[in-house]
Amino acid sequence: MPDNLSVYLNDTKVIKARIYGQKPTGGKVELLVLRYIDDFRCMVYIKGKVHANTQIKFQDDLVANILEVSNDGSKIVEFIRQNHKLTFTDLVGILEHIGHIPLPSYIKRADDIDDTKDYQTIFAKHYGAVASPTASLHFDEKLFEKFKQKYDLNYLTLHIGAGTFKPVDVDDIRDFAIHREVYEIPDKTIIALQNKQNKNMCIGTTVTRTLEYYYKTKQPHGLCDLFLHPLNPPQLTDILLTNFHLPRSTLIMLVASFVGVQKTMKLYKDAIDRGYRFYSYGDAMLVL
Repeated sequence: MPDNLSVYLNDTKVIKARIYGQKPTGGKVELLVLRYIDDFRCMVYIKGKVHANTQIKFQDDLVANILEVSNDGSKIVEFIRQNHKLTFTDLVGILEHIGHIPLPSYIKRADDIDDTKDYQTIFAKHYGAVASPTASLHFDEKLFEKFKQKYDLNYLTLHIGAGTFKPVDVDDIRDFAIHREVYEIPDKTIIALQNKQNKNMCIGTTVTRTLEYYYKTKQPHGLCDLFLHPLNPPQLTDILLTNFHLPRSTLIMLVASFVGVQKTMKLYKDAIDRGYRFYSYGDAMLVL
């Protein structure tokens, strides 16, 4: 790789977003926190039928008031404990005690104590993600220290939502409505992007989407809903480190936006033939 490289990483931190509780009828409920909307409201998914104005009770006196039911099946809720509305920061503290790491559905087992460390990057800082920026999981302390010594490292935050696993279910990819995710890019990273002498390397698809969204909008924070694919290729990113992704996912289409569909299919065939591991805890590839 070139020495004149600016490297960008996502410092989001996975929350223990999956919790189990009871409806007023006594029925069991599984709730997945998706993202915060403001200080006191969150968007969530709830397995099973629940209606607005329902209260769900969890461990540690945690209560979720369902405020709205959206057309896409998500719910808007506020969390309460001992008659006090909780901020998102307060909620995260409680989830650390009663929640579960929200492993992707293709990992066919319950989360365990190892996932608390293994599904978190070593530089994770800002709580808010329900999925890990998995390209960064390849860095242990020793490798990361070498990386820091050689390259200019810069951080941004994109809180990855469950929508990252949603398959593209349209015939024309231009018709697909991608999910929206909260992001923030600090000033230092924006300054680094202005260095035209350096190549830009993104560690993961989440970083790529965020920087390319900033390139198009010049907004340093907000909700990112950029879908990169062969008909909408990247403009800012020169090098990408990423894992091997699910078929029909927005992530594999992002890879194709760099190298084309045919080259992507060849890369994936080679990976299968060589027995590479796919998905979150899988192997990585470097797109130059």
